[in-house]
Amino acid sequence: MAKVRTTLTIDEAVLRAVKVKAARGGKGDSEIIEEALRRDLGLDLLEGLWNRNQLSEQEAVALAVEAQHATRRRKRR
Repeated sequence: MAKVRTTLTIDEAVLRAVKVKAARGGKGDSEIIEEALRRDLGLDLLEGLWNRNQLSEQEAVALAVEAQHATRRRKRR
């Protein structure tokens, strides 16, 4: 996957914790931040599900749209 450079403004204590965890795990700061974001956003879970499914991309999109519509119908009630 392609990587992009970005600038973040975060709390000093959070950055310090990132640096400590990175040093203890022999990883870079960026790796720790990306892992945390992926975990919090559920991207690892989604990626695992995508790798296991047998649906085509078109079928998966149709299923997602159907679920979204069902959720919206429930919220309107």
